[in-house]
Amino acid sequence: MDTTDNSPEDISSAAVISVTELQHQLNELLQQLSPERLQVLADFASYLVNAESEAATQELLAIPGLLERVKHSSATPKTHYTNWRTLRSDV
Repeated sequence: MDTTDNSPEDISSAAVISVTELQHQLNELLQQLSPERLQVLADFASYLVNAESEAATQELLAIPGLLERVKHSSATPKTHYTNWRTLRSDV
């Protein structure tokens, strides 16, 4: 019988530990690289960050009508908003 608990908290905790270990390993490896190789690595890391950002942007743009709703919300005059503190005073 498997007693491993795979609750979301445990999976998340394991992912954090894994990320921490990876960051530590990368830091150790960085100390061994020449300045030229560090520049190559920095360029590649920048590429990866931009690729993730672009993928997230494309995912949001794929949601039908999202851009129009955001534009409409931005164009709504502030006078049409109600202060959330005045909506319910009993909470």
